[in-house]
Amino acid sequence: MKTPEIIEKEAREILSSLPETPSAKDRAAIPPQAMPQQDPAVRIHNMSEVALGYTEDEALVEANRCLQCRNKPCVQGCPVGIDIPAFIHRITERDYAGAMDIIQESSLLPAICGRVCPQENQCQLHCTVGRMHKDIDKAVAIGRLERFVADHQGDEAKLPQIAPDTGLKVAVVGSGPASIACAADVRRAGHSVTVFEALHKMGGVLSYGIPEFRLPKRLVDKELSKLEAMGIDFERNVLIGRTRTIRELMEEDGYDAVFVGTGAGLPKFMNIPGENLISVFSANEYLTRSNLMKAYDTEHALTPYFRSHRVAVFGGGNVAMDAARTALRLGAETVDIVYRRTREEMPARKEEVEHAVEEGCNLRTLSQPVEILGDENGLVKGVVIRRCELGEPDASGRRAPVEIPGSDYTVEYDTVIVSIGNASNPLIKKTTPEIETNRRGNFIVDEKTNETSMKGVFAGGDIVLGAATVILAMGQGRKAAAAINEYLREKK
Repeated sequence: MKTPEIIEKEAREILSSLPETPSAKDRAAIPPQAMPQQDPAVRIHNMSEVALGYTEDEALVEANRCLQCRNKPCVQGCPVGIDIPAFIHRITERDYAGAMDIIQESSLLPAICGRVCPQENQCQLHCTVGRMHKDIDKAVAIGRLERFVADHQGDEAKLPQIAPDTGLKVAVVGSGPASIACAADVRRAGHSVTVFEALHKMGGVLSYGIPEFRLPKRLVDKELSKLEAMGIDFERNVLIGRTRTIRELMEEDGYDAVFVGTGAGLPKFMNIPGENLISVFSANEYLTRSNLMKAYDTEHALTPYFRSHRVAVFGGGNVAMDAARTALRLGAETVDIVYRRTREEMPARKEEVEHAVEEGCNLRTLSQPVEILGDENGLVKGVVIRRCELGEPDASGRRAPVEIPGSDYTVEYDTVIVSIGNASNPLIKKTTPEIETNRRGNFIVDEKTNETSMKGVFAGGDIVLGAATVILAMGQGRKAAAAINEYLREKK
């Protein structure tokens, strides 16, 4: 791994060798810029951000790799439709304020999306440079450039213009990515917006689900402050479905429309023996204690956490990587990521898997947990694991794991973290039967408008899609906002 100093030195050398107006051939020959990051041996002992971000020289080199394609294939892969070539071109001109303006036409969360969105499966997947090299890792690093612009501009970013007050009110339930995007676009249209959050802190999954070392919470707070500056109201500690129902918001509180973006926060379990033992946690609970309640800050936080030595994390997604890497930082000596397929089939971002391995997490692949063993005190003492092999592809396109009979073995652990996905919270459905859901509990919405079966109630994000990405949730929020604005125009 190159040090930040070496990466910066190489960037300066490349910049000095570039012609004033690089040709397409010149641009295609520029090597991808690595992201400077903390040394693994250092970062496992702190909660500071792992990726350090591009310097100006590094961003200029990476931006000059963009071919400025006329058909803009990368934009097709962006769920919120950012004009990617345009903002990257502004970077090459050192017009960072202009780049920020272009990004904010479509997204108010560039500092967040630049860090946590899986660009390799979205905008960068369609990048012409990556396709030329037949290597997605050589695509233009769009997300890193978005992050650079957001970090460089800091507090200088302009707020969107707000249309004159319409006198109409919209309630937004939840404060995660879908809700933030929806609230911003509805407010731009001149409607009053109130965001209701069940917890004491805004941000949804951005605050409780993603670790500090991947997404510093000061950035979430800063992005949310933009919404407050736009005149959006926040109501904390209000559990819609319990404190107030959707029907009460509309009929008693006078809201003209409601958007539900409550996400998918109900953890799934494997239903194997031993899952009720004391030191078995869902990844949601484990990460919430650390991220939202700062249990890692033992000198200041009052939140307790279980002190682990040998940890097994069940699952292979981004949340599993987050949980495993958090366990290391909380003092675990051994962390095994137990996954029933191979590393190649892991749904987690390639970068997150690499970081986990660099930091010392072990990948125990082709392994299926079948039982969690407990001691006389009800604590985990081990896991029975069954070896697997890959069979034919399943509905997701990945080869299905096939358990090998008679291959069971036992590994000693004192903690298990289950990270195999989440389901939708059923609370709103229970108190609002008018809203139709599918068998998984996800809201059924109109594909064009994201309106639910209850008139005037719209939904988006994980409550509709199931577990998805931040930017996909934002895309849903923006689509719903456009439909809400049209609905209110007709109502007015």
